[in-house]
Amino acid sequence: MSGAVAAAELKEARRLAAEAGRVVVKAGTNSLTDEESNLDDGKLDKLVDDVADLVERDKEVILVSSGAIGAGKGRIGFDPDDTVEESQALSTIGQSHLMRRYTESFERYGLTVAQILVTEHDLEDTDRFTNFKNTVETLLEWGVVPIVNENDAVATEEIRIGDNDMISSSIAIGVDADLLVTLTDVGGVYTGNPKEDAEATLIEAVGRNYDEVERIVESTASGSFGGIRTKVQGARRVSEHGRPAIIARSTEPDVLERIATEQPVGTIFVPINGHV
Repeated sequence: MSGAVAAAELKEARRLAAEAGRVVVKAGTNSLTDEESNLDDGKLDKLVDDVADLVERDKEVILVSSGAIGAGKGRIGFDPDDTVEESQALSTIGQSHLMRRYTESFERYGLTVAQILVTEHDLEDTDRFTNFKNTVETLLEWGVVPIVNENDAVATEEIRIGDNDMISSSIAIGVDADLLVTLTDVGGVYTGNPKEDAEATLIEAVGRNYDEVERIVESTASGSFGGIRTKVQGARRVSEHGRPAIIARSTEPDVLERIATEQPVGTIFVPINGHV
């Protein structure tokens, strides 16, 4: 594609991503649940394995986790109508189940986790965000892994637009993270919808070609692939603040280790505004 990222910029962005000392990892619902919306123990344990690898490399990790609504669906024994009110109720069922499983899985590595529920409004209000950031800093000092999720029970707008992508980018910027990694069920950003177009190819890096990439995403994102829009927007926000961001497939073997060792994985958004 025209306006592709230069090789030197790509190499520098991968170096910055590998050397990141503080990382925000965002995991989507499809990265945690099966086709019946049950919480998938294998997927969750794999995610925890990947996060634990970063912690073992002396990195601070903040995990932004979707999945509460999906996990709730798998617990109630019937198919709800997916109204906003039902989604809010489902989230309260699924959130406790999700955190129980995270607690159990991280204990395999001797790691303690903490739950923080937020809305975008909490992150936009200066006083609320200061409290949030202070809590996160304290947890990280204690060696605890903060697990953040949107407060679905009260955040109707976030449920409608799937705003964990934007929440994770706001957190990455606000807590001065060095890298945002968004894990999803697709391998990154493509020239088309890979779920429908066999000819679609992975876009390895996004920088000065962002406008072209945005046009591609807008023209191809639909249905189950529609969530790529907010992932791309969130990654762009982080890159505009001088930090790399990566969108990658959650099932990729050792996905976070590969990032930490400068290996190519997914689509990387190179820092802009003179940083590379």
